[in-house]
Amino acid sequence: MDADRIPVIVGAGEVAERPADVLQAREPADLMAEALRRAADDAGAPDLLAALDSLDIVNSVSWPYGDLPAALVRFLGVQPRRLVYGPVGGESPVRHMHEAANRIARCESAVAAVVGGEATHAVGQAQKQGVTLPWTTPDPNWTRTRGRDFLHPMAVRLGVADPVSVYPFYENAVEAFLGQTPAEGQAESAALWSAFSGVAARNPAAWLKREYTPEEIGTPGPANRPIAYPYTKLQVANPMVNQGGAILLCSLAKARAAGVPEDRMIHLWAGAAAVEPRDYLARDNYHESHAQNAVLDACRVIAEAEGASFESCELYSCFPCVPKMAARRLGLPRGMAPTTTGGLTFFGAPLNNYMTHAAAGMVRALREKPGSAALLYGQGEFVTKHHAVVLASRPPQAFRLPQDYSVQAKADGRRGPVPAFAVEAAGEATIETFTVLHDRDGAPHHGVVILRTADGGRTFGRVPGREADTIALLKRLDRTPIGTPGTLRRATDGLQDWSPN
Repeated sequence: MDADRIPVIVGAGEVAERPADVLQAREPADLMAEALRRAADDAGAPDLLAALDSLDIVNSVSWPYGDLPAALVRFLGVQPRRLVYGPVGGESPVRHMHEAANRIARCESAVAAVVGGEATHAVGQAQKQGVTLPWTTPDPNWTRTRGRDFLHPMAVRLGVADPVSVYPFYENAVEAFLGQTPAEGQAESAALWSAFSGVAARNPAAWLKREYTPEEIGTPGPANRPIAYPYTKLQVANPMVNQGGAILLCSLAKARAAGVPEDRMIHLWAGAAAVEPRDYLARDNYHESHAQNAVLDACRVIAEAEGASFESCELYSCFPCVPKMAARRLGLPRGMAPTTTGGLTFFGAPLNNYMTHAAAGMVRALREKPGSAALLYGQGEFVTKHHAVVLASRPPQAFRLPQDYSVQAKADGRRGPVPAFAVEAAGEATIETFTVLHDRDGAPHHGVVILRTADGGRTFGRVPGREADTIALLKRLDRTPIGTPGTLRRATDGLQDWSPN
């Protein structure tokens, strides 16, 4: 194969800072520029940045830029021919890397990079202190890219329209499907997150460099308040960070010409992507993701075709259910920490950019294991968008980077009938899955149950926080409430309240 068409990752750069004086903190575009410079230094070829012809910027949220690409170019001092600002999505860095590799394979690019950065911690500190950050002038008309218009209005009204309140529906459904008691499922999550924290504790770029015990993670308390059952604060993504990350790719020919040592190069063999219906009420169940399964299955086939297995994995870890589901699908050994980075709770969750840091961690891990292969799996929205690639510290036996990496048809072919959603329902209804939302002081505010009606349909029900016995039923540790029959009644505010029979 022509070396001009073989993509390799040559550098990974990261920056994490927490200055004592918030006015000394760098803005996101500055963090990105620094991460790119560090990626080029990591490759041993700083001059590669001058040849950068393609740059994908991961969607950034913490500062209201009017033109983030222009701000980044100003800090970097380099103007790539192709400069693209990406959409929202936790999986997006993996997609950007994959598509950059495909462009190199098509000879449309020779030197490409993916970069992202956030400074949410600095913004929060400045607000608390009442100071104005000396950063790029904010755009007064800026709005967040991700809206809620694709979700059912009732989900928004009930408060289950954000990741922290939606992922528990999957967590609790998976637990029941596997036959675990809630206590067993929560113990598994706490042990897994403890392992993630141990990896973060050894990662210089991590935000929380401390190993937590399973008991600390799983036990609610003043410093670890319950948020959305069964998740506590130490089980959810932590976006309050100042971090930047970058990955530098180029053609094998360009890497060799720049003097990058062969043992520093990481090869992207291939990958896969698929999505679920965007409205989570339009899915057939909550104990698995057909898109996730199709993507992971495809990547396993890619590795097996090369006689390889995944010696390292980065399984997206916004909430425990995602890596738990993925690890089971892959058949990973119990007790394995599927991360080289530390996870979105402990390493930190720079919003859409975690997987860029995960790629950096994977590059380091693969360089330490000559001949090994690894899986980099990202996920976005509400168990919605899935993208994974197989990376390795050796080239494939026969180069084959398919331009079409979609496995959507396989995911769709596995999907079962979707229950019709009813805004209004009455009478008998059985819990399909559920969560309990808590106030900032840890008290239950209300429960939300997704229900199956007598005619096979689906609807929402609320459990008011004052109904202590029903809240206690939802939070029992010895038995899941999924499958419990009950009755819907219309409340004075127009919502449907549910109570067990």
